[in-house]
Amino acid sequence: MTAAVGAPLTAPLTAPLTAPLTALLTALLTALLVALPSATPAVAAAGPTVALSQGEGGKGGEITVSGTGWKPGALLMLLICGQAAPGKGVIGGTNSCANTDGRAATVDAKGAFSQKLPVAEPPEPCPCVVHVAGVTGQQDTVDVEFTVAGHPTEPLPEDAGSGRLVVLTSARLEGSSGVLVWFGAPARREIVVTLGNLGQTAVKDPVFEVGTSHGVFAPQYEERQWRGTIEPGRKALVRLPVELTAGAHGDYQVSVRHGGKVLVEQPWGVGRPYGVTLFWVLLALVVPAAVFRIGMAVVDRVRPQGAHGPHRPRRTSRRTPGEPGRSPGGAPVPVPAAPSADEPTAVLPWFTPDSAPSENSPTTKGQS
Repeated sequence: MTAAVGAPLTAPLTAPLTAPLTALLTALLTALLVALPSATPAVAAAGPTVALSQGEGGKGGEITVSGTGWKPGALLMLLICGQAAPGKGVIGGTNSCANTDGRAATVDAKGAFSQKLPVAEPPEPCPCVVHVAGVTGQQDTVDVEFTVAGHPTEPLPEDAGSGRLVVLTSARLEGSSGVLVWFGAPARREIVVTLGNLGQTAVKDPVFEVGTSHGVFAPQYEERQWRGTIEPGRKALVRLPVELTAGAHGDYQVSVRHGGKVLVEQPWGVGRPYGVTLFWVLLALVVPAAVFRIGMAVVDRVRPQGAHGPHRPRRTSRRTPGEPGRSPGGAPVPVPAAPSADEPTAVLPWFTPDSAPSENSPTTKGQS
């Protein structure tokens, strides 16, 4: 009886509760399915993305590279690189890319860009990628798989289980020259490059070789140790000092080598030390003038006094009246005796004794 009585009571109560619950679960599942597609692009848009107009092209063709999610105003570098794959990066660094056919792109205010890129064969065999790296504003890199039609293809080298450093961004020189460089002091800079570790083990305190070359001469390398550790799959900003010899000027090439392989090459233009030129000009003027002055002083001191000596004014001796003078030969010269008071004084011919002026009778010249 209990079961019979309980059966009718249970059925009416279960039906009303099951229908609303089923409808609620259906509504929740529908909402989740609708919201799931819209959530996926939001996650993908968190980082920079790159898309190609076509995944394959032959030499001489052209493709359009576009991207979103980049920092507004950033400058990007676009290259076609060989011996590379998405997720592994460019194994040979930018030396594996067609650098002469690369292009630059500027990100707009919305974080997007679009740039045409000519298809060129990289120096290394495929698999190839379109390598997009930030030069300024954002140092991110994105690699998209691309096939260069007719270009040789070889498998990627197997990872030997050790750390392997590759270049992720273009190198640059930082620093400035002081005043002493203008007078021939050695010029100093720092070459800055971002390196990534594509190996399976960490690279600790790597030793690089930094060299400079001028003209057709080969670079002279010197070891530079960088203090730090680059973990597998991580990247680091490496700064290495570079120094030229004293008085160096002209166009130089800075190279960085690691493990016997050149990683980066960066040009460096050094101005002429005009202070050295100014010093030699002043030296050419001052030294002859000083030698001339010293020579004239020596000549003036050692030459004899005589007719050829410097002219000196003749000294006149003072003598009293009546004292006999001396001739150039030394003989005494007779001096005429002074007239006595009894001798008559000679009268000037144009004066008469009566018309001569005196103290008591002033002259009448000019009076009527």
